[in-house]
Amino acid sequence: MKNKLTLAKTSDLLSGDSASLTVVMIHGIASDSHTYDSALKHFKEDAGLKGVRFVTFDLLGAGKSLKDDENLNYDYDDQVEALNNAIDELGIDTPLVLVGHSLGTFIVTRYTSIYPDKVSELILLSPPIFTKRDFANPAFAAGIEGFKQMVGAKAPEILKEKSFINSMDKIVLDQTNFDVLAGLTTPTTLIFGNGDQLIASYNVPYLLKQNDNITAIETESKHGVTHDKYEKLASILKKILKGDVA
Repeated sequence: MKNKLTLAKTSDLLSGDSASLTVVMIHGIASDSHTYDSALKHFKEDAGLKGVRFVTFDLLGAGKSLKDDENLNYDYDDQVEALNNAIDELGIDTPLVLVGHSLGTFIVTRYTSIYPDKVSELILLSPPIFTKRDFANPAFAAGIEGFKQMVGAKAPEILKEKSFINSMDKIVLDQTNFDVLAGLTTPTTLIFGNGDQLIASYNVPYLLKQNDNITAIETESKHGVTHDKYEKLASILKKILKGDVA
């Protein structure tokens, strides 16, 4: 019998006696949930976030979750199944906000498209927004190879890992990603840096024209989960707590 796929929970923080909102945070490629360490420290010290439960997971192939499993494809089916089981295991009885960074934005978006009734709000940090026009551009393909080289320069072994290869080929480069995001009915906020060269931010205005449920916040930063991004995230969560959202 196939074991139930799930994700390793790495943080589960609550300020206050009881939760009124649950925030699940998913990291990007060639990374793990430590991506959010500084953000979690900031949130823990913010009195305005009392009553918010923050949970982080490692994606399949990363951190403490399953790695190098020959039975896994590390594609949308695997990651969404594991995320769904991990969320169910939390026993949530509050509204759920999903947060993703980079690769994580694709996964939480796909999850939300499949389980819209489970997600109250979606927040995407540094979301790559690639259109079919990008995929047809040779310069885009060169940029993807440049990204792989950048990753390989820091950790050459990652480029040979099935989880990295399939995350790129079957998730990042899935040409349906834009249409799935543009078709969401869940309130969604994009938070991205004006110095981010990895996400094709020139497509943001086009995306916003496709979906009135999506808003965008631009910050003075690059691709990482930087202080200005998680401050914006905190502000959104406070509005949700107050019921001050569209």
